Amino acid sequence: MIDVRTIGSGSSGNCYLVNINNTKILLECGLPFKKIQKALNYKVSDIDFCLVTHEHMDHAKAVKDLMKSGVDCYMTKGTAEALGVNGHRLKIFKNLAETKYKTNYINNILIQPLRTIHDAREPVMYYIEDIKTTESLLFVTDTAFMAYKIPSDINVLMIECNYVKKLIDERVNENEINVSLRNRIVKNHMSLETVLEALDSVRMSKLKKVYILHLSDGNSDEKLIRDSIEKKLGVPVEVC
Repeated sequence: MIDVRTIGSGSSGNCYLVNINNTKILLECGLPFKKIQKALNYKVSDIDFCLVTHEHMDHAKAVKDLMKSGVDCYMTKGTAEALGVNGHRLKIFKNLAETKYKTNYINNILIQPLRTIHDAREPVMYYIEDIKTTESLLFVTDTAFMAYKIPSDINVLMIECNYVKKLIDERVNENEINVSLRNRIVKNHMSLETVLEALDSVRMSKLKKVYILHLSDGNSDEKLIRDSIEKKLGVPVEVC
């Protein structure tokens, strides 16, 4: 069974607790450490490991504190260098090629990093699978588009849907945001239209639930996003 709990989502900080058959994984740690501690009922030692996608503080703010507290934190070499972290709690994903990584096994959990398109040193998304039960999850955040086809056999999809193209363009036309900010968002985050296009290319017969991540406060429409993705996939959709 895969259980997902949102601790934080969005530009103010991203952090998710994923429990896969009693393996507790922290996806991102982009909140103050005290907030994460409180959300975990001060049982940080219960976390088996943390996965960090990239170095931006809304995804990695508490990484040093987590490592000091004894939590293994996994990331790419570029992310570690950008964060300036080291020590025995730092776990680096091994490169097989410039944008390809070795599959990692942590107890019975398979972790496969996959490159994303973002303004960071070496950003990734994660495919996570319990090799005993074959239950799996795909975690995708902070990317301009899906560079890989979504696996057809995943049970849970956690995917960014930052903005709606029509809304962000309307805000530019009404001078609520400038063109440079609009372009930076578009080059680094997925829109509803981009997400729907990625979902078009795959049929996920085992999919049970979708979690929508990292909505922009002013450039998104929660109901439109949830309803559009529910209609497309026919499974429950939760906006984090």
